[in-house]
Amino acid sequence: MKKVSAIAAAVAATLAAGSAFAVDFHGYMRAGVGVNADGGQQIDFKKSQIGRLGNESDVYGEIQLGKEVYNNNGKTFYVDSMVAMTSNGSNDWESTEDDDAKFALRQFNVQAKGILDFAPEATLWAGKRYYQRHDIHISDFYYWDMSGAGAGIENIEAGPGKLSFAWVRNDRNDTPPWNPDGDTPDEGNNGGAVNVNTFDVRYAGLPVWENGSLELGAAYAMINETDDASAGAKAAQDGVMLTAELTQGLSSGFNKTAIQYGTEGYSKTMAYYGGGNWYGAEAADGASGYRLINWGVIGMGDSWEMGHQLVYAVGEDMWSSMDKLETMSVVVRPMYKWDDNHKTIFEAGYGSDDLDGATDSYTKFTVAQAWSAGSSFWARPEIRVYASYLTADKDDNSNAFDNGRSDDTFQFGVQAEAWW
Repeated sequence: MKKVSAIAAAVAATLAAGSAFAVDFHGYMRAGVGVNADGGQQIDFKKSQIGRLGNESDVYGEIQLGKEVYNNNGKTFYVDSMVAMTSNGSNDWESTEDDDAKFALRQFNVQAKGILDFAPEATLWAGKRYYQRHDIHISDFYYWDMSGAGAGIENIEAGPGKLSFAWVRNDRNDTPPWNPDGDTPDEGNNGGAVNVNTFDVRYAGLPVWENGSLELGAAYAMINETDDASAGAKAAQDGVMLTAELTQGLSSGFNKTAIQYGTEGYSKTMAYYGGGNWYGAEAADGASGYRLINWGVIGMGDSWEMGHQLVYAVGEDMWSSMDKLETMSVVVRPMYKWDDNHKTIFEAGYGSDDLDGATDSYTKFTVAQAWSAGSSFWARPEIRVYASYLTADKDDNSNAFDNGRSDDTFQFGVQAEAWW
């Protein structure tokens, strides 16, 4: 009996030791192969505006490892990390040599919960992290994203919703070709770019009606230049970005509507499909912009699902020689499910950019056959075979494809995508 007890104790100790070393493993990847009818590998073109299906030419991956390193009396500490890699998939051995591939540290942070006496439910965090990102998957468009190195407190219970505060660094150095006086280097700051500190506040989960909730947010970007900053950096203005997002749950999906307004450098965030994690400090004094977004995914019977994106955005007075940039996007992705693992996907996209009356427009049509780990719109991993047709109608009559020789192009390929 003692021998059996000793064996049981040894097994229990082994299992306990195994759990003590357990690590959370998550990630994302997309990769494949494709060719363009004009020669060469496939291209990606305006995917935030006309959709990403059959319109991505990169290999991209994220590996996330995290571990709860402390748990005692309701107090926990969690260490999270992520590295990312991107390349054009041109060869077998892709490394940092000759910029064949690029690697990036995307997250490295500590999250502590239960340690704040005034809000034990809240999380205190510091480090580099993805911070409360809002995106539209079918176009890879992150429209509300304050990620970066920083610190904050999130999910403080406050009435019917939850309150979050963050301070994030997003330095900026840009020399736009249309505004050579607007560059913002700062040799006195580590890294050579002007220091930008973003202060972000969110109030999420405010119920408005049945299955409807509201999230409100405000961000303030503060320029913190040194005495050695360039004239453009010293002239840069602080900016404000305001966001309101309504989420409506549906019987077979959801719909989100966001309204955003930005001043100064955030005018460029509005007009150039940014999310807030970069600040256009080089924008002219007095610039402003706004954006209306609607997107969602709905089921249509047992066999069909559809995702969509509608975007209308305006940036005004962003540099001295311009008045207004208007941009719009319409993307729809209907999907037919043949069975639990096989589907046919269609995607059509239209986008336009109107700069002071000069209008460029773009279209994309894609059809794909896909095999996935489930029948849902979101089921991944997924392997898809696709064909895409893209066009560009430019105001100056220049051509966007085949090195300036064509206003349309065709491409086909195979791509895998997964998250876990």
